[in-house]
Amino acid sequence: MAKKFPIHPANPERLCWGCDKYCAADNMACGNGSDRTQHPMELFGDDWAEWGQDAEGDPPAADGAAPAPPPQG
Repeated sequence: MAKKFPIHPANPERLCWGCDKYCAADNMACGNGSDRTQHPMELFGDDWAEWGQDAEGDPPAADGAAPAPPPQG
């Protein structure tokens, strides 16, 4: 059984998130590359889990403005 993936880990920069081993960033055992894989929270922000197929609409713009409507045609 795979480990449950943490949505908001306390210190995501300390681990490699590339596989189910969750190795320390300075001691990766899986050979998943030369750099650690970042947690989605580090890449997309704290609300990353709300995005995706079940999300309603687009994520808000970084400046707080509403997203542009889709082109007509």
